[in-house]
Amino acid sequence: MPELPEVETTKRGIAPHLVGKTVRELTVRNGKLRWPVPDILPREIKGHKLLDISRRGKYLLFEFERGVALWHLGMSGSLRILLPGEVPEPKIHEHVDLRMADGTTLRFNDPRRFGALLWSEHPVQEHELLAHLGPEPLTDEFNWEYLFQKSRGRKVPIKTFVMDSKVVVGVGNIYANEALWASGIKPDKASGKVTKPQYQLLVDEIKAVLSRAITQGGTTLRDFTGGDGKPGYFAQKLNVYGRGDQPCRRCAKPLKEIRIANRSTVYCNICQK
Repeated sequence: MPELPEVETTKRGIAPHLVGKTVRELTVRNGKLRWPVPDILPREIKGHKLLDISRRGKYLLFEFERGVALWHLGMSGSLRILLPGEVPEPKIHEHVDLRMADGTTLRFNDPRRFGALLWSEHPVQEHELLAHLGPEPLTDEFNWEYLFQKSRGRKVPIKTFVMDSKVVVGVGNIYANEALWASGIKPDKASGKVTKPQYQLLVDEIKAVLSRAITQGGTTLRDFTGGDGKPGYFAQKLNVYGRGDQPCRRCAKPLKEIRIANRSTVYCNICQK
């Protein structure tokens, strides 16, 4: 599933090709996504300028004067840019085309159809899909004091806690594994028992691992034109994720792999307490 760094990389890849341009048409070939694409959407944005593309959690927000289109990549979705004159016949899983007046086209591919394209005329942050979300992890609002206070009295494992989008958005499974290893916290430790110094380390490491992923995504992105349009996952050196039974990069003891909330969880029983 595309996580926050992948979505941020997607935003940075497509925005220069689209922002400031006027929509010629929105073609919906299959609107049966996670939620149906609203029938009114093509006429709501046709002839209107795309003012900005931003991100909230894993949602891409396409801002127009009359409202905001919310785009979510789901489990398997991707967006790619087709340059003017480069609009091949769509394949079976290419469900939506956003075509601009100059011929530039944004094409949405989603084999599993768990993605979404919705419309909001109200303040977008009040939309039901966004209103409950916690702070963005790379902002000052996300700090150890906030996380410590939020965790008091909680028995849920710390890994589950930081992956809860109501607590903080965008800390997916890969990044939770990596940040907990880097901060020396055992992933099944009750979040209410994690100490202030541990939360200080954890917040720093969450910010660091996400920042590295975004930066490395940018260096490997190259271009969103041609090919399958997917930025892919980042060619970063993962310390624990996917390395169960392999040596810990700190102490060389074998890493352990368990499941927490039905998600693969890898950690070092020596280095993480």
